[in-house]
Amino acid sequence: MCGICGIFDLTGSPVPYVILKKMTDVIKHRGPDAEGFWIDKNLGFGHRRLAILDLSPAGNQPMQTEDGHFVITYNGEVYNYLNLRTELEAKGYKFYSNCDTEVVLKAFQQWGNESVKKFNGMFAFAIWDNKEKTLTLARDRYGIKPLYYFFNGKVLIFASEIKSILQHPAYNVEVCCEALNEYFTFQNVFSDNTLFKGIKLLLPSHILQLNFSRKNLELKQYWDYHFRDELDCDSYNCEEELTTLFEQAVNRQLISDVEIGSYLSGGMDSGSITCVAARIFRNLKTFTCGFDLSSASGLELTFDERTKADFLSNKYKTEHYEIVLKAGDMERIMPDLVWHIEDLRVGQSYPNFYIARLASKFVKVVLSGVGGDELFAGYPWRYYRAIVNENSEEYIEKYYQYWSRLIPDERKSEFFQPEVYKLISNYSTKEVFKSIINGKRYQITTPEEYINRSLYFEIKTFLNGLLIVEDKLSMAHSLETRVPFLDNDLVEFAMKVPVKYKLKNLTEVIRVNENDPIEKIGYHKTNDGKLILRRVLSKYVPEIYTQGFKQGFSAPDASWFKGESIDYIKNLLFNQRARIYDYLHPKFTKHLLQEHFSGKVNHRLLIWSLLNFEWWLKIFNP
Repeated sequence: MCGICGIFDLTGSPVPYVILKKMTDVIKHRGPDAEGFWIDKNLGFGHRRLAILDLSPAGNQPMQTEDGHFVITYNGEVYNYLNLRTELEAKGYKFYSNCDTEVVLKAFQQWGNESVKKFNGMFAFAIWDNKEKTLTLARDRYGIKPLYYFFNGKVLIFASEIKSILQHPAYNVEVCCEALNEYFTFQNVFSDNTLFKGIKLLLPSHILQLNFSRKNLELKQYWDYHFRDELDCDSYNCEEELTTLFEQAVNRQLISDVEIGSYLSGGMDSGSITCVAARIFRNLKTFTCGFDLSSASGLELTFDERTKADFLSNKYKTEHYEIVLKAGDMERIMPDLVWHIEDLRVGQSYPNFYIARLASKFVKVVLSGVGGDELFAGYPWRYYRAIVNENSEEYIEKYYQYWSRLIPDERKSEFFQPEVYKLISNYSTKEVFKSIINGKRYQITTPEEYINRSLYFEIKTFLNGLLIVEDKLSMAHSLETRVPFLDNDLVEFAMKVPVKYKLKNLTEVIRVNENDPIEKIGYHKTNDGKLILRRVLSKYVPEIYTQGFKQGFSAPDASWFKGESIDYIKNLLFNQRARIYDYLHPKFTKHLLQEHFSGKVNHRLLIWSLLNFEWWLKIFNP
């Protein structure tokens, strides 16, 4: 696991070492174990190494083939690299290290772009083909490892993190209003935009190539999700196959030359992963984040899961560590948090920062349960809102309204400053939404087909945001996060599992009143999802975990934002010098804040986004 960056100057000007060094230094946190550079006239690669496999200098990067034909700078772990190495050795390739980097490099040498389809793992890399004079950037199929790029027609700059690109004089920071529109609609960015105008996110399962002679970017997608009711087997056989694939996925991701730990919440996903890993490692180290609920109320009183985590730790005999967060912990960490995330996505994430910092004190690699919900329908209250439709257009409209989590379209003219609203008036977030949800054109006539379309959309958007944030906040502490649920074989199987094995009887769902508040739909029916996964994981954790209600990993911020943190929020967002009001209308924004403080409307997601954007402007666009 590492940090990568590079410069490709199409004017032919040589790459300045001093700039490449600055780009590499600013992401030192991603790889404190070693640094490396490779420059050949107008092309340069930088690398920061977090040594996980083959800790010797033989694994350092950038790495070249023996003949100098190919050069790579790589970030990731390909868990099936030993199998690929054996296959390549049979074709005559020789290896001089025991790391997966060399396997990825020589797999590309053998199969070119087709090699990425063979990789089971997480990766982002750049490979230079010296004969064809072509630079290739690639990202894993799920988007576990990020990769950003900026291209102005003269120079291509790429990096694991945006802050690396900012070190190059060709780029000047400017807010991308289109991305801002997406962020304050979805609390996420669904396109390849970022808040930095001109800097793009290479989307998951994509390859980007730039040839020195042709000088045009070529973007190709090499894989996509396809949810469909395809398995023709009974529930028992389906469960048995899923059990085998789950254990195989966890065991695959235990390959390492350093110690591995595991996150352990009170949920079944991380608990089951911990159980499988604990069979291999005695005294497996586990980590939990809890919350001080003394000032919480309502549903947030259930947000602390330390008791369940302690029980599972005792059951599996793990070496367990925990941290307890209070309201003030968010306030003190915000500048560091936003500097590391930089590409603002999804909701309250500061607990992830703290638990990653805790884990990094003991291990270099940690296992996470991310992905199980998106594959096996873990958010039933979302799908139920869009399951009964006259046609696909009605479905899209209802689902778009649900995912407009912050500011609905009809209020944007009040929310944004007039000059900003004018810039975004022709940029339709609904069209962005439709372009993704229509990405796989399945037939849609039954409730099951609507559910599968919803799963496709959410794994392409919501999970993508979670993975970006998880990478940034773990690598902020030089910690590698692995996600066993995103194993190729497990994902391929999960996409074929019939909806009836994931959700309860859909004829009952139809009776849900769409006008019910989210509290009624969302929290009274949250054990409806992940049915087959619940049965499989019941082999590892007690029934109290597999039959419990679904809840996210979140602090009680709705309470804190109108209680202990209210002064912090007011000092930051009611300040006349607040930077957000260069882009947002102060009167309307403050009205929404007052609605939350008075208890009329829960705007915790919006408040979090406003705080993040204010700090983003202070840090990156002062």
